[in-house]
Amino acid sequence: MTTIAVIDYGLGNIKSICRALKKSGAEVCLTKDRDEVLSSDGVLLPGVGAFAHGMEKLISQGIDEQLREFSETGKPMLGICLGMQMLFDRSTEFGNTEGLGLIPGQVLKLEILDEAHEKLPHVNWNEIKSEDPSKWDGTILDTIKGGEDMYFVHSYYVKPSSEEDVLSTTVYSQFEYCSTVKHKNIYGCQYHPEKSATAGLKIMKNFMEICRG
Repeated sequence: MTTIAVIDYGLGNIKSICRALKKSGAEVCLTKDRDEVLSSDGVLLPGVGAFAHGMEKLISQGIDEQLREFSETGKPMLGICLGMQMLFDRSTEFGNTEGLGLIPGQVLKLEILDEAHEKLPHVNWNEIKSEDPSKWDGTILDTIKGGEDMYFVHSYYVKPSSEEDVLSTTVYSQFEYCSTVKHKNIYGCQYHPEKSATAGLKIMKNFMEICRG
């Protein structure tokens, strides 16, 4: 059985994430214990809310170092929403806050270019796409169709330092931004796959299969 550690640090849609992983066939370990984290086949970092608060929760419990240590094993890691954002170097939300530094890049406020029709936060179903769908092969987006709708709830987005790390983009208020990222063994989704119907559950299953190896 493939074991995925879901990091339990007090923020995130834990129940829906665990339910989606179990449906994919994974054994879920809801934990913040170092030994359990490091011995798992994969790690999922959930998160909702503000970047600084999330980082404070991770650091105060020593989970930041656990995640850095796990990343060096080469085993898969997935961040969802705020969990994805905290994988990056820093965020500009409410000032400048250092992140985990596992993916080069930063977190910036979404640009609203059509204020007459869209506002923040971005709460909606929107499509994910790529100019090179072949990049999705063998990743968490394997067999997902370009243009598939996912469920988003956020006001900030990630900007990877390298375009090579961008798996998908999404357009909101005429502004295109990175919505799925892959850097080495680390993945991130700005949307909530656990709340994104059949396609989202497929992403969760793909992650489980990658963890299974």
